[in-house]
Amino acid sequence: MPIGAAVLLAATMLFATAANAADAPKISDTLQQRIVACTTCHGVHGEGTPGSGYFPRLAGKPAAYLARQMQDFQNGLRKYAPMEYTVRQLSPAYMQEIAEYFAAQQVPYSRSPLPPVSAATLQRGEQLVSKGDPARKIPACASCHGSQLTGVQPSTPGLVGLPYDYLSAQLGSWRTHTRGTVAPDCMAVIANRLGDSDITAVAAALASRQLPDDTHAQAAGSVTPPLPCGVLGATGDGT
Repeated sequence: MPIGAAVLLAATMLFATAANAADAPKISDTLQQRIVACTTCHGVHGEGTPGSGYFPRLAGKPAAYLARQMQDFQNGLRKYAPMEYTVRQLSPAYMQEIAEYFAAQQVPYSRSPLPPVSAATLQRGEQLVSKGDPARKIPACASCHGSQLTGVQPSTPGLVGLPYDYLSAQLGSWRTHTRGTVAPDCMAVIANRLGDSDITAVAAALASRQLPDDTHAQAAGSVTPPLPCGVLGATGDGT
């Protein structure tokens, strides 16, 4: 190709590229735009997608808990390919900003589908949620997640309003080591003391529980965990 023709072709291609760039729609650099990857699954305000039975509510959960979950996905401690991909390149400051946004959201709760379970299963689940099983060294859910299961600041999430499928899947994930967090991982210890029927019972009891009037997380220091938990600074008496 003659030099002049080559130069003309290059100039034409550059002009076309510039024109296409100018015609491309501009994407606003706002937090709402940057969290589209989150809200696609978890809802515009982090309310979750109850109809799916899986994607959990983020709204109102403690910011430190939400930031820790993103870090765990980023560090390979928690496994779920879409989340791992989403947070792969995020900086700690960016993850904290996202966490604080969803923690500040206050939107209504919605019920999720619940599979048919027997009254005995619900009763067993309520026992584990409220009192635990001391003979098997299984603490009550309420002993860490608050008396109303609404969570405890700054790092313990609420359990009320979560879908049955999500709850049972996460307890199973701790048993199969596809979900974890910094050591000592108290939830992994507890989940591995639960049988399959216990997981069904706990998930059903939590998913069917009536919401309290106040769904905010309890104040920091209002709960003393019964096991050492790395995410809480290894607090607890270790029994």
